[in-house]
Amino acid sequence: MEKKTYSNLVVSSAPHIVTNLDTSRTMAMVILALVPSLLVSIWVFGFRALILTVVCIAASMFFEWVYNKLMKKTQTVGDLSAALTGMLIAFNVPSGLPFWIAIVGCFVAIIVVKQLFGGIGKNIVNPAITARIVLFISFATEMTTWPVPNPLHADAATGATPLGILAEGGGELPSNMMMFLGVIGGSMGEVSAIALLIGGLFLIWKKIISPIIPACFIGTVFVFAFIYYAATGDGSALNMAIFHVLAGGVMLGAFFMATDYVTTPLLPLGKVIFGVGCGLLTMIIRLWGQYPEGVSFSILIMNCLTPLIEDFCQKRMYGGAKNEK
Repeated sequence: MEKKTYSNLVVSSAPHIVTNLDTSRTMAMVILALVPSLLVSIWVFGFRALILTVVCIAASMFFEWVYNKLMKKTQTVGDLSAALTGMLIAFNVPSGLPFWIAIVGCFVAIIVVKQLFGGIGKNIVNPAITARIVLFISFATEMTTWPVPNPLHADAATGATPLGILAEGGGELPSNMMMFLGVIGGSMGEVSAIALLIGGLFLIWKKIISPIIPACFIGTVFVFAFIYYAATGDGSALNMAIFHVLAGGVMLGAFFMATDYVTTPLLPLGKVIFGVGCGLLTMIIRLWGQYPEGVSFSILIMNCLTPLIEDFCQKRMYGGAKNEK
């Protein structure tokens, strides 16, 4: 009997999206959405920000190419997922970070978090987020040395971020308008809220991401901060609520990292739970934790809880199995 073969059946790893976009085009869209923030960062910190971004992208793509070569796997460098990971790592570290430390972060993200778990679509946590946390714990001094805004001399002076000033209780906080425009210290993913907002809205418009997680994440941060400062009377509640939305990595995390297809829930209710959870954990860490910023830790924790959230939401939507009597 003749054996028939079917070549039109393709089985691939996540993400699975019903669209004419493939993985490489999707990643290219996200990279494009990050360009406005990159341009603002170059203006604020100088060309060191651009060089660091190029180094992180190149290192991430190199590690992916080498791993696939050594393991004799199909090359996936062309899907641009490694390039996006490298760019996000650059956005999560100081622009003056030594290149070798940034390269260590790229190794952790691509080899340890992504490839050792099976490659794209199989990692259980966000690679760039995990790399940032590993670098933060391993190289605390370098990861908390923030260049101040100075387009001519990116490494001339350093200072605290707005959240650092708030946590230390000394110094004058920058205005919300300064944080909105981006003329503040911090990483590239913290300086310009408007640039990140433009990129995030572009992704929503192109239907690359859903607005549910960003809206729930940012909304929870705003509401939590408003209630806290209204209850404590420590400053204007509305002003401080806006401050917490604009400060730190909320915008970058909400639009570009908490919306990762692989490590976040797929069902709408799951997205709501995920976004609210990220917002709550971020504010709890900011207000009562030892670290002034909690976005990375909140997303990582919620990544770990994603399977439980998905299971809960599926049972509510489709009904759980009933025990037989």
